[in-house]
Amino acid sequence: MAQYWHRVNEITADFSPRHYICPKAVTPLTELDGNLDKPFWEDAPWSELFEDIEDTSCLIAGGTPSSRPRPNKNTRMKMKWDENYLYVGAKLEEDQIWAYQTERDSVIFFDNDFEVFIDMDNDTHLYYEFEMNALNTVWDLLLPKPYRDGAPAMNSFDYQGLKSAVHVEGKVNDPTADNKFWSVEIAFPMEVLMQCADDNKPQPGRYWRIDFSRVEWQAEVKDGKYQKVINPETGKPYPEDNWIWSPTGIVDMHCPERWGFLVFADETGKQDFVIPRDEYIKWELRKLYYRERNLFAETGKFTTDFSALCGDDTWTIEPQFMVSPTEFDIWAKNADGTGDWHIRTDSLVYLFQPEE
Repeated sequence: MAQYWHRVNEITADFSPRHYICPKAVTPLTELDGNLDKPFWEDAPWSELFEDIEDTSCLIAGGTPSSRPRPNKNTRMKMKWDENYLYVGAKLEEDQIWAYQTERDSVIFFDNDFEVFIDMDNDTHLYYEFEMNALNTVWDLLLPKPYRDGAPAMNSFDYQGLKSAVHVEGKVNDPTADNKFWSVEIAFPMEVLMQCADDNKPQPGRYWRIDFSRVEWQAEVKDGKYQKVINPETGKPYPEDNWIWSPTGIVDMHCPERWGFLVFADETGKQDFVIPRDEYIKWELRKLYYRERNLFAETGKFTTDFSALCGDDTWTIEPQFMVSPTEFDIWAKNADGTGDWHIRTDSLVYLFQPEE
């Protein structure tokens, strides 16, 4: 349990993730070449533009403007689904199209890249991460739990049947080219995704948690090739920008509780969606998780005293606590009163409904 001595990043931004209504495909995507200018994608709406990872003002109507700069290159995504695949398309505006990672499962974000994160059962554990660059070099991995909770990523994991492709308006690694954008298409096999879905099979009205990230490095041309710009004060490249669809509020993609909602619709693409009350209950439990973990980092003890954790927040739950020297479990009634949402020391969220 040594990891619980370390602080976790408490996310203080309001809980208001974006959502995407994902239409069901009438026909499968047979021509997967990275080019989104085809009939298959015509009825899939574009998402909102990606924002800086820390800028949550875009999630709230009338929100306070962020101090973070807006991305200077546009990124958008779209999705569709059928019984066999979850389809993802994205367009990344870019005047410097470069990539040097050529080996599968290398650290793709050392290049500019596009990333997808999927939590099928919305419990923050057993989620997928996928990264690709402009050469269509991919890195796919499975996360047993977020890094903050002490588990390493499973880099040896491979999506069986995964398909991906890149289309480039310009040329990769050619600074003389008239570069406009690169676009991607990805087909995630449902058979693989469902292995961690806890029976949350896609059907109209159901939802998964998902987010998308674009890593963008400052680059310049030296000796006829793109190179990262070096900070003279550190001798290292300047930190990369992280532009994402539904901002987490901190520079960390591994916060599944902050990802957006992938809402499945039928072939018409029409589906009402309001964030369910249960998700707000889980968010309040999540805030208590952050504070229990950080209290332990400071004092070496967890607490059952709600007043020691509640701060100035407004609470709608009446949490119950159970703690030991190394673990805690916190729970509160679910929205319809039929059970309790629980959160554990390692951030797992689960619903307990006693048998009648």
